[in-house]
Amino acid sequence: MTEIEFISRIQSAGGRGFIVGGFVRDRLRGQPAHDKDYVVTGLTAESFAALFPEARRVGRSFPVYLLAIDGVSSEVALARTERKQGRGYHGFAFSTAPDITIEEDLWRRDTTINAMALELPGETLIDPYDGQGGIRDRVIRAVSPHFLDDPVRALRAARQAAQLEYEIAPDTVAMMAKARDELAEEPWERVFGELEKALGARRPGLFFRWLERAGLLDVTFPEIHRLIGKTQPPRYHPEGDAFEHTLAALDLAASLNDNRLVRFCALVHDVGKGDTPLSDLPHHYGHDKRGAAILERWNATRPLPVKWRQAARLVITQHMRQANLKKEKKIVDLLLAIHKSPLSIGDFRDVIRADRGDRGGLPPFLERGEELIAAMLAVRAKDAPPGLTGASLGAWIAGERARVLRRLLAP
Repeated sequence: MTEIEFISRIQSAGGRGFIVGGFVRDRLRGQPAHDKDYVVTGLTAESFAALFPEARRVGRSFPVYLLAIDGVSSEVALARTERKQGRGYHGFAFSTAPDITIEEDLWRRDTTINAMALELPGETLIDPYDGQGGIRDRVIRAVSPHFLDDPVRALRAARQAAQLEYEIAPDTVAMMAKARDELAEEPWERVFGELEKALGARRPGLFFRWLERAGLLDVTFPEIHRLIGKTQPPRYHPEGDAFEHTLAALDLAASLNDNRLVRFCALVHDVGKGDTPLSDLPHHYGHDKRGAAILERWNATRPLPVKWRQAARLVITQHMRQANLKKEKKIVDLLLAIHKSPLSIGDFRDVIRADRGDRGGLPPFLERGEELIAAMLAVRAKDAPPGLTGASLGAWIAGERARVLRRLLAP
């Protein structure tokens, strides 16, 4: 079914159809616009289902459907209003009466740049809350007091600011702060969803800066919040405390690598500094071991994807150690640990580069990691002298791999 056929059926039944949300925002920003979402007014759920029997309802509390339009599975919702009745995301009463207008539907949305619609056919712009002004001024602004209905909207505003590199209006920052108590009770899955999206931004560090400005960082990512004020030796970290260093490393990692796993590793590489005793500052002796323990506590209360935890642990425990490795066996062990991890050697290298900033190059074994790993993996048990088994065979393989490494790294 084409979009023209879709809207023709809607109109034949007395309804109106609109494109809403990010597609409209990106179109007006002059950016590639994808993933059309539709809103329909003037129809009941029953009449919509009769018009589109092929549509699959996916909304539990209110009518939302998946429908193939122009060959794409698209979300179609009936216009609705919301009334907060309790705490959190589920404390709402909804109405999808056919007399609800598109303006009323847009009023309940989060920020003005997401509260615009294009009426079909013809794509006539409907912008009752000045989303165009937000785009022009590069400002994220709440549409209405409904912003506070869902505490995760505070995270969403910070994420939008990071993705678009916009400011957040002061009154909206104040509204974000009011979400603090409910946000602390939100399911981790919803918080993690915003983190994952924010890590895809060109400058993901802005996400955490806005959360801190709104007084929300300590209730959402306390491990990152504890880095604030943890001083570091200026000789190695002129950018400031561990929080500033972490966000600088995160943004640099984002400029080097699109992989969100890599960016998460950059975010947590120095997380152990948050538990450095005050008496040790500005030094952070043992922050690698403390960081590994912090990561495990994080994962125990707010589970991380397995690959994220595995990769982060490798980076936390090895990001300082790699610069001082001299013995071939230890270098072999590290390179093979990276090879077995969810990170490629290039990914690991990018995190180390992000941590070091402009403080010089990397060890030759990291710069040539792909070549060295391939050569070491070419040493196989089948090539061992006859009769070697068990520990003896393992020792032979390790020794041969160390010799390969020594030969390739020789001046």
